[in-house]
Amino acid sequence: MNPLNSATVESAVELSATEITKPRPETPVRQSEPQRLLFKKSARTCKLQGVRIRSIGSYIPLRVVTNGELESQYGFEGGWIKKRTGILERRYAAPDEGTSDMAVMAARRAIANSGVNPADIDLVLVATFTPDFTCPSTACLVQEKLGLDAPAVDLQAACSGFMYALATGAQFVATGNSKLALVIGADVNSRIVEPDDQGTAPLFGDAAGAVLLERGTPEQGLVCYQLGADGAGGCLLDRPVGGTLRPVTPSLVAEGQHFLKMDGRNVFKWAIQVVTETIEQIMAQAGVGVDDVKLFVLHQANIRIIDHAMKVLQIPPEKVFNNLDRVGNTSAASIPVAMDEAFEQGLIEPGDLVLMCGFGAGLTWGTGLFRW
Repeated sequence: MNPLNSATVESAVELSATEITKPRPETPVRQSEPQRLLFKKSARTCKLQGVRIRSIGSYIPLRVVTNGELESQYGFEGGWIKKRTGILERRYAAPDEGTSDMAVMAARRAIANSGVNPADIDLVLVATFTPDFTCPSTACLVQEKLGLDAPAVDLQAACSGFMYALATGAQFVATGNSKLALVIGADVNSRIVEPDDQGTAPLFGDAAGAVLLERGTPEQGLVCYQLGADGAGGCLLDRPVGGTLRPVTPSLVAEGQHFLKMDGRNVFKWAIQVVTETIEQIMAQAGVGVDDVKLFVLHQANIRIIDHAMKVLQIPPEKVFNNLDRVGNTSAASIPVAMDEAFEQGLIEPGDLVLMCGFGAGLTWGTGLFRW
């Protein structure tokens, strides 16, 4: 594998960074550090085996939103979305459908696929950055709707959320403090993006994915994984208004400050580097090569990020699962939804090594080599 260097990143950025985000003229320039490539490398990796994924399930809403619909409704440049992102369509939740509703649907499918008694579920973790409410947690709503006797809590790491929740749930199972953990990634992104922002809104869709974790053989589970964060890059992808520091006011809402904001150029630069280097590090630490990994399942953010990282790592396209063209960026749901589709297609079997990599706002990342 070829290590990623600054020249490689800069080359990729020069080719396509301006294509990733085209801010409207009236959009204020956001403060960032354009000269700094935001990726604080970490030598820390962990392993957590003796855990297996008992089953998996996913849910995507019924409403299909095509590029043509967005281009017609908001006057976006024709063909821009497909060319710059690889996305053809995405799904939007129904008006009366919240994050908890989608999470419940995904959970029910995972339960149905498992053959277990729901009463045996003793932990509920929901990764989301689009909760139904500030409080109660979305996990508590899911726990109640499923009628479970289990502690329930949300984890917020944006598009890395599922990897954080997977590692957390695995800790409980591996230590014997949970016999059957329900881990969900779910987001209703369509409600937090500014609809007419061509650089951000078309990237995102809504979905949910869920897995059930239980004890496995000593070889199963996270052979090697890394969770990381770089809060210095928080301003590159954030929602400026809506928290306790800057509560919602009519004037700020009128300015659209409650919507998700993204510095596309710097996020693109960071994503290329973090994906490539963390995958390379995990594989080296685990002592495996590309041929040893059955499938690579990356967060479905932008096809150019995925393609560039895979090219640098010399990973053939047939080993990389993508559903970005049909569902877009579904944040915390991205990885479990993709894994569910891959499993249904027979691309993942017991004993296979699957490498998962999530990355997003925070800035955060989570990469894991999982023995199925």
